[in-house]
Amino acid sequence: MIIALACAGLPFALLQTAVVPALPTLQRELGASTAWTAWTVTGFLVVAAVSTPLLARLGDEHGRARVLLVTLGVFLGGCIGAALAWDIWSLIAFRAVQGVSGAVFPLAFAIIKEQVTPRLVGLGMGLIASIGGVGGALGLLLGGVILEYLSWRWLFGAAALVTAVAALAVRGLVSTSGSRAKARIDVLGAILLSSGLAVLLVTLTKGPDFGWASGRTLGLICAALGLLAVWVLVERHVDEPLVDVRMLVGRTVLFTNIASMVAGFGMFATFVVIPQLVETPRGLAADVAALVDYGFNGTPTTTGLLIVPASAALVLASLLAGSLGQRVPAARLFVGGMVVLGAGTALLALWHTSEWQVAAAMGLFGVGIGSVLSLAPRLITEAVRSEELAVATGMNAVLRMVGHVLGGQAAAAILASSTIAETSVPTSDAFTIVFWLSAAAALAAAGAATFMTPRRRAVFLLG
Repeated sequence: MIIALACAGLPFALLQTAVVPALPTLQRELGASTAWTAWTVTGFLVVAAVSTPLLARLGDEHGRARVLLVTLGVFLGGCIGAALAWDIWSLIAFRAVQGVSGAVFPLAFAIIKEQVTPRLVGLGMGLIASIGGVGGALGLLLGGVILEYLSWRWLFGAAALVTAVAALAVRGLVSTSGSRAKARIDVLGAILLSSGLAVLLVTLTKGPDFGWASGRTLGLICAALGLLAVWVLVERHVDEPLVDVRMLVGRTVLFTNIASMVAGFGMFATFVVIPQLVETPRGLAADVAALVDYGFNGTPTTTGLLIVPASAALVLASLLAGSLGQRVPAARLFVGGMVVLGAGTALLALWHTSEWQVAAAMGLFGVGIGSVLSLAPRLITEAVRSEELAVATGMNAVLRMVGHVLGGQAAAAILASSTIAETSVPTSDAFTIVFWLSAAAALAAAGAATFMTPRRRAVFLLG
């Protein structure tokens, strides 16, 4: 059952990043503008963030395994449609449909907690969580390799095949007789939360185009914060809220979510720049290449090979953290994972002039990410009631996605603002700044994580 649930999360994790290398190809072959092509990523993230808490709530009411199967079915349809897309508008629409798969992970975590013996809960959550990180890293490799040898349509064809296999595995191995909560959907709360998250994510992804200090961007930020503030007020006065706000501000849940969002920022900032670092100065004019003092002239396959240590370490660390969580306080392991993550990105900042340095640092990076991804849902599920499991882990996933968007945009902005004279090629210092920023984010997340337990234990965590 655990393997089936892990497979269910793989397609979402892959397509979260695999489309990024394909954006220039999509723009050229579909005759679209840069702005509308970017919506193949933006639309996916917006729908994922909006649908995750909604589907998680439906899972609590109608059965998590059933809702998981429906989600996989919708995602499968979105993949097939995207593979057959005839223009940029149809592709954007099918990518938005694929976004519903963001609910797969919180539903899977809740099923693990509900149906697996306590001895295997940590191991199961660790394995499923590791798929999120491994899929994100391998998605970049998959996107590059498919573009190098096949058509972009195979990105979605491959995801459709994996989804079909995962759906069959879930149907055959996961029981649909789990507990259900009798409740009504909070329609107003759903509309306010969906609108606030949608406006926020659109603003974050379009900020560079609008200008971060422009009236349009500032107005959208105010609108997003206003909608979310009204959502909080409404949820506090609804008998059966979509999300219990009191649950979100509980010490463990609050600081785990803050730490996860900051860690997501650092993780995605690093993932975004690694391919460009490895593949520079491929394709540069001779006079520009002479000015570039970094890069390995690699291919997407080279990038994938250098990410392999991170992927392997991520899976091993996730499983080990899940197992150790039975004997060592999960909060202490969580803080330790953040520190290791910061150490890995700090090593990248200090040494990234040869392939072995990048591979070694990425291995350490993977240990940190694996620990964090596997322990966050464990900490949250232990802090909330059983009927809140899917929604609580779903909100954690949403906040981590917000961190992903922020990290990706911050990295892109830094690379664009520090370039070699009269070119658009980033300087070596730009990469170093991104890596240091990621390290600082990880250490800040570690600091936030120390507050998830009472003060007397927080001090112990640091000692």
